[in-house]
Amino acid sequence: MRKLPVVSSDDVIRALKRGGFLYAPKRGKGSHVALYRVDAHGRYRLVIVPKRPELPRGTLKAILEQAGLTTEAFAELL
Repeated sequence: MRKLPVVSSDDVIRALKRGGFLYAPKRGKGSHVALYRVDAHGRYRLVIVPKRPELPRGTLKAILEQAGLTTEAFAELL
């Protein structure tokens, strides 16, 4: 298993958009950005990303769990 990288929220948002996520305009307000995607089973996956220059690894892990991505899959999207 690959170690989680230290990345900014902008890097995470770019990677998630490459993975098929779209902005959820009515959800993200202020210092957070909301993204969503419909998965293969027809369920919505909502991901909330706080705007920070450097995301803590625990926060990044929680974002990846919300998105349904593994560390390896996320690293490929970066």
